[in-house]
Amino acid sequence: MNSSQLIGITTFTYLFSTILYAALFIFKSNRLGFIATIFTVVAFLIQTAGIGLRWLESYQLGIGRAPLTNMYESVVFFAWTIILIYLIIEWKFKTRIIGTFAVPFAFLAMAYASFATGITKEIVPLIPALQSNWLIAHVVTCFIGYAAFAVAAGLGFMYLIKNTSDTRQSTNNSSLLGTLPALKVLDDITHKTMVFGFLWLTVGIITGAIWANSAWGTYWSWDPKETWSLITWFLYAITLHARYTRGWGGTRIAWLSIFGFISVVFTYYGVNFLLSGLHSYGSS
Repeated sequence: MNSSQLIGITTFTYLFSTILYAALFIFKSNRLGFIATIFTVVAFLIQTAGIGLRWLESYQLGIGRAPLTNMYESVVFFAWTIILIYLIIEWKFKTRIIGTFAVPFAFLAMAYASFATGITKEIVPLIPALQSNWLIAHVVTCFIGYAAFAVAAGLGFMYLIKNTSDTRQSTNNSSLLGTLPALKVLDDITHKTMVFGFLWLTVGIITGAIWANSAWGTYWSWDPKETWSLITWFLYAITLHARYTRGWGGTRIAWLSIFGFISVVFTYYGVNFLLSGLHSYGSS
């Protein structure tokens, strides 16, 4: 069995986990929640093995590089980090229902990696600009930040759904929305997840600047990817600043978590295909 087969298995297992979490949300069955978590953990372990095996396969081909350098590999790693962060949140806050809004992001990422045409899935040698010891540090830190923002966006959706007029008037355990955590809890987890992602994105931008200086002789060149990374960073910085100084919370933070993730998606995906620049190799 090769890495592609393991990653394919992961895609369908995340799909099954997504269905189970949706069933948990609808039927409020603790047993379904437990089974959904088990499938998610199994898929995560399979995906971990797939990423590790792809790394090994690159050495067997005489290339020897981390599986993080093109669109296919980065999307797979993106899904992996989303599930890692989600499982940590589930373990810490003991709330499986969050998986209904977090795990689908990982499934969609894996589905894109598995079925999209026009992206390279083969293991190919690194281009000179990527041959740096800063590669792993930059990619890992950025994608931990991106994954945290994905989970925060899912939490933002949860908050907005919970915060409907009917729910505000009367929330009871028998209602569908009554299965969701309290608004105060959702707001707190969303904020903490955004702070976590912001810190990692900051480190990712710093390591990227150091890497750029090593590869191109300048720390910052206003490449489209760099520019949009900075825009995304400022969007989250303003959001967190407003929370600390003006007490923003609730629906404002929920909406900003969603808008912020839209900016993340454009920074990560849209720039590669719509704007040419030094990072255009990422679309291959």
